[in-house]
Amino acid sequence: MAFEALHDPARLRALLASVLAVESDLELPGVLQRVVDAARELTGARYGALGVLDPQGKGLAEFVYTGVDEEVAQAVGHLPEGAGILGLLIVDPRPLRLADLTKHPDSVGFPPGHPPMRSFLGVPIRVRDEVFGNLYLTEKVGAPEFSEEDEALAVALAGAAGLAVGNARLYARVRELSVAADRERIARDLHDRVIQQLFATGLALQSVLPVTEVPEVRERIQEAVAELDDTIRQIRTTIFALEPPPAAAKGVRAQVLEVCAEATRSLGFEPEVRFVGTVDRSVDGAVAPELLSTLREALSNVARHARARHVEVTLSAIDGGVELTVADDGVGIPTARAPGGRGLANMAERAAALGGDLALASRPGGGTALSWRVPVRG
Repeated sequence: MAFEALHDPARLRALLASVLAVESDLELPGVLQRVVDAARELTGARYGALGVLDPQGKGLAEFVYTGVDEEVAQAVGHLPEGAGILGLLIVDPRPLRLADLTKHPDSVGFPPGHPPMRSFLGVPIRVRDEVFGNLYLTEKVGAPEFSEEDEALAVALAGAAGLAVGNARLYARVRELSVAADRERIARDLHDRVIQQLFATGLALQSVLPVTEVPEVRERIQEAVAELDDTIRQIRTTIFALEPPPAAAKGVRAQVLEVCAEATRSLGFEPEVRFVGTVDRSVDGAVAPELLSTLREALSNVARHARARHVEVTLSAIDGGVELTVADDGVGIPTARAPGGRGLANMAERAAALGGDLALASRPGGGTALSWRVPVRG
């Protein structure tokens, strides 16, 4: 990161605080939202978004945004998929600053209801050597365009975001994988890669000390390095506290309850959970990982979009099949947006691969009910 472009001690302190906030979350949805919120605040952007690339790296599979309220989002309709200026960063993942994005030859305009946007700043987020996604910031508040210092801040935050995303991915894999050999490999990744990357980040921050003359900033950098050291110690503790191998692994009931408990922080409340039938006996090793991934994604969607106050999770194992239902009392399916985002497509593909299907419906009293059904062997 080009530290020479940063001259304001207050903005440097804000960057350090943002880096620590982003790296403090181990859940990927939380990491992404923290990155977007921090980027918008650091650069003074009215709107911010983070586009996650699809597996082919040619479009956007997920789009996390801030600054746009739900009413405007529903009026706009379908979320961006990577056309126009957003697509330019996908093809050429380098920082891009524009005074007026509407005048760029790759601009494709905005859909009806979209807020006006002119000044633009985009930077890629890399996880190791691969582009994970891009940060998009628009409408610099109080100035006609984003500055070189804004770009330096965004690039620095994107670097920290890449580490946090990689850490969250590894953490999710540790929770989900049940094969002892894979668990040992993930533990090695946490030790050999994540810890070393955090250590390198600490060294990078320490390297700024000789060029920082403001005592308050020097003290804050030293505090940040100490907090990174504490994070390293916590990860090492996590490595030694990994769950037992498959022979002693928990049943699907316990794992469903754990996933719902983990979602409490993002939802703001704990989901109500019901089990019907012989769940632990009926859900085999092929179905369980896909079912749990679907539950996580469904609860994440509720937390991000539904504005719900209550969620009911029901897992049934009867009549030769397994059905997972996630029902909420939120705003329901947006009328201006087709319910076919990448998250729903992922869940449908998991069901189809197992010979099942996915259904999404509005509830009579308000809200949405998602049903994921697959057959099981007798």
